[in-house]
Amino acid sequence: MDMNSFFLVPMLKRLIAGLAIGTALTASALPVSAAVHNDLPVRWNTGGAVWSTHQEAFDTFFETGAITDRGLEGGLHRSGWTADEVRTGMTKSYSVNLVGVSNFLYSDAGVKFLKNATASYFPYWSMNTYAVQALRGAILADANDGNISSAGIMRALPTDFRLADFCNTYTGAQNICAEGRCQPGTAQCTSLLSWYVFLPACIQANQVVAVVAERPAPAPAPAPAPYAEPIRGLW
Repeated sequence: MDMNSFFLVPMLKRLIAGLAIGTALTASALPVSAAVHNDLPVRWNTGGAVWSTHQEAFDTFFETGAITDRGLEGGLHRSGWTADEVRTGMTKSYSVNLVGVSNFLYSDAGVKFLKNATASYFPYWSMNTYAVQALRGAILADANDGNISSAGIMRALPTDFRLADFCNTYTGAQNICAEGRCQPGTAQCTSLLSWYVFLPACIQANQVVAVVAERPAPAPAPAPAPYAEPIRGLW
């Protein structure tokens, strides 16, 4: 090995190591939305067979109304609503206050709401271990621009979700948050897509927005005292 190689090889090793560390730090600094990707918003563990519906199939349905996936078709059939009703409901936008939504979702009532909302629908791998955090993250991500929709929340899911019906623990039924808005005893009150339809309206209704009391109008300034003219002499 000549003298140049003696110094060059260690320098190259240090350079490669530094690049590797820099890449790792850059990846760790990425926001969660950029570091993860939800491709399968629904893995149906209900019905006769397991089937995964890709986000692309939902996006096509939302944009055009076309049903290109058999899992989605089955989910619509079991929703208790027509496909047009589900599409209209899931693409409807609701105005919200991000801070108000966050206040609700982090409150005791909000955590209870999220646990109830993930009775059978939760991350595919961790199941209900991080279900509350995952759904809350999706809702807040969609609410960032001041509006939420079912379609937007679904796209913002941080990981693949499943609808579970197994082990005599999960029934595949979802608890619809809008009482009195579904036909009792029907799929309207238990189906996943019906649950999605009502979800953003319930969040809008429950957001906790601080009410700032209006300041009373300032009292009018008192009229100035009349100007006393100086006494004029007689000369």
